Amino acid sequence: MLDAQKSKENKGDPALGERVTSVKHWTDKLFSFRIERPKSFRFRSGEFVMIGLPGDNGKPILRAYSVASPSWDEELEFYSIKVADGPLTSKLQSIQPGDRVILRPKPTGTLVLDALLPGNRLYMFATGTGIAPFASLIRDPETYEKFDEVILTHTCRYKAELAYGEALISDLLNDPLIGEEARVKLKCYTTLTQENHLRQGRITERLASGALFNDLGVPPMRKDTDRAMICGSMGLNTDLKLQLEEFGLVEGANNRPAEYVLEKAFVG
Repeated sequence: MLDAQKSKENKGDPALGERVTSVKHWTDKLFSFRIERPKSFRFRSGEFVMIGLPGDNGKPILRAYSVASPSWDEELEFYSIKVADGPLTSKLQSIQPGDRVILRPKPTGTLVLDALLPGNRLYMFATGTGIAPFASLIRDPETYEKFDEVILTHTCRYKAELAYGEALISDLLNDPLIGEEARVKLKCYTTLTQENHLRQGRITERLASGALFNDLGVPPMRKDTDRAMICGSMGLNTDLKLQLEEFGLVEGANNRPAEYVLEKAFVG
């Protein structure tokens, strides 16, 4: 029986889950981790997947998580909050390299390039862990092939919560695969809501006032040139949806590409 168990572990049996390769705690409430990628697992950058751990009753506890690594990566990365009494994150935050995480092999989601019409400038609006799908997309060469300019906005409460995104950008700009294009095309725009910052307040406020465009040196959004993706809290998603539609942008989907998309499956 033990030999059979070891054989399953060596082969990465889905029933046992995929092996954790690394874990990094960014704050007392945020962490990221990477797991081995099954050879048969395919996804589009920006999609999410169900991951989890076994529950106390033997049934797995699963939640939707965006894959933060790009579609070409040999491992799968995830970025998560820590919730002390959360059914999953209360346990997930304690994982160590060598542990196993359950991965359901059916990725899906709307935050994909296929759901957008061609355009010149792509905005990615994120709050908190909502940066995860964009961490995937800004590391994908296809993003820079399709757009002349990529603007990632990341709104958090405190400066420490920006660390994951800052490290991501720093590594990306020095990446041998797409670093050169990213240095030319990618702009990162951060705001804080609970701590003093050069850009204080919600991204919706800076979008409404025009400060976002002035700071970046770009014209206001237009239906014919600008595209957008949204991933954040339910309130942010609703507010940004209304603002984008005031600029004339129309919501798209996988089967009906348009000017903007938002993730409805979960909130970041």
